[in-house]
Amino acid sequence: MKISIEYESSWRNSFLEGNNNEPLPKEGRKFIGSMTSLKSEDNYIERDITIDTVMGILNRLIGDQRKLYQARQDELYFFKDIEDKVRFKDVPIVVNNEITYIRNVSGSTDQNSYTGMIRVSDPVFNSAYSQELWSVLALSLEDLCIWLVADGALDRAIDLHPLVIIERLEQLNKLKVVPLEGIFQESYEKLAGRFPKFKGLNKKGELFPISLYCSALYLQLDCLRERGVDVSSALTKAGGLSGISNNGFTKKDFMSRYTTGDKKKIWGNPYMREEFVAGQGKSKKLLKKVSGQLQIDIDIDRPSADKLYSMIDNAGVSSFYLGKKGLAYVTDIRV
Repeated sequence: MKISIEYESSWRNSFLEGNNNEPLPKEGRKFIGSMTSLKSEDNYIERDITIDTVMGILNRLIGDQRKLYQARQDELYFFKDIEDKVRFKDVPIVVNNEITYIRNVSGSTDQNSYTGMIRVSDPVFNSAYSQELWSVLALSLEDLCIWLVADGALDRAIDLHPLVIIERLEQLNKLKVVPLEGIFQESYEKLAGRFPKFKGLNKKGELFPISLYCSALYLQLDCLRERGVDVSSALTKAGGLSGISNNGFTKKDFMSRYTTGDKKKIWGNPYMREEFVAGQGKSKKLLKKVSGQLQIDIDIDRPSADKLYSMIDNAGVSSFYLGKKGLAYVTDIRV
């Protein structure tokens, strides 16, 4: 028995963790098609037509709309003794790589945005300790290291406004890594010895300046507390600075405390992964869409083929998905 299928714009990428051969988790399969998730190479998943795809199509053609793993568990599964006799050939004709906007219905929040009016009256910016605390960010990288090593007093000033502080953090986040030597190594060792959560190094053993600044803020908090200064108004319920950890910061979490609105929802993004290829530079991996033909051969006897043909004809399925999205339809069946 031969079944010919034509398909248009079949998506060849997966945006969810797990697979259809497993029961659906209680909270559903996790969406991994966001821009943040796609920074990890493992989350850019390409799919090809497999025997599972073909068996899913055959079940759909006879009117069975269950998940394939559910159909296979049924004692009366029609293709129970036929699967090993199924062969297929996929013939892609048109292959396109497109920028496609993917909806994320889980309602994630934008890491770099906020909503509402800005509250500049927060005690963290209007207390006696505020200038001394945030002045750490006004130091150059070299001056910061000198201060960390020498434990001197700070004589710098910074505008105490949430937007100024977050803008300064973003500037510091763009500083390039520095080799772990000299005064940088002394600063690193001091902070690493004081804060177990402080990491600060990349895989090459180089130092992230932003990690120094963020942990230096926590060191300054400790110094103020040791002098008897009440800094409780600067801290969150967890005991830290809003949106700032020992290794970095998150803009949305920082601004959420100082704005009247909630975090900004993000409902989708272009499906695109950027990566650096040695000798080529930056490259973009986009959503792959394929149009072509699928030939399915089933090596069964004439009575079984006639029965299968009759079931397909009675189900009357006109069109269906092939893999992810796209449009597919049967063009010919030969027994």
